[in-house]
Amino acid sequence: MAQAVEVHPAVLVPANAKLSTARIAAAGCRACELWRNATQTVFGEGPADAPLLLAGEQPGDREDLEGRPFVGPAGRVLDEALDEAGVDRERVFVTNVVKHFRWRPSPGGKRRLHERPTAGQVRACRPWLALELDLVGPRVVVALGATAAQALIDPDFRITESRGVLLAPRASRGPSFLATPHPSSILRISGRDERKAARRLLAGDLATAWAAATR
Repeated sequence: MAQAVEVHPAVLVPANAKLSTARIAAAGCRACELWRNATQTVFGEGPADAPLLLAGEQPGDREDLEGRPFVGPAGRVLDEALDEAGVDRERVFVTNVVKHFRWRPSPGGKRRLHERPTAGQVRACRPWLALELDLVGPRVVVALGATAAQALIDPDFRITESRGVLLAPRASRGPSFLATPHPSSILRISGRDERKAARRLLAGDLATAWAAATR
């Protein structure tokens, strides 16, 4: 980075930042109101030289409690798909476009139910995502789900029309992009065979991205 990144008046990331420095800075982010009801900031994790970066929408309940991305039920689906695709998760950087969990209480208040982040909340978190992309420098970025695809690729992007398509870099040294449904969508499929088929499609998209990232 050539200049420091001001994500919020109280959060300034130095120009020579590393992922560890950025993660500490992100823990104090107050750029939107989501921090008030979240347990903690969930920054991305993975190697600083990962050729492939996966970005979802936001942390879920388990991720919010543990402070790590994709460690809940959707993370297990992602791990299964990565394994099926022949991708070592230890060589992949995983993150979300929004770093705090947006939720509402269930009737009775015993559970925290996911709520989609607003466009303003996505914009507030954009500097952190841009910083992760800058520090990691992946060759390919996979957007997991509509929110990530619209934040990373185009506000009008539709996964139903262009899933699994490797999109050319926007800049000479920038990453290619590919969008695919979020692993959580597979959890909502009732039939066992249908879930397996959806996971195979996800694995195929991840395999396409991995081949492009490592060739």
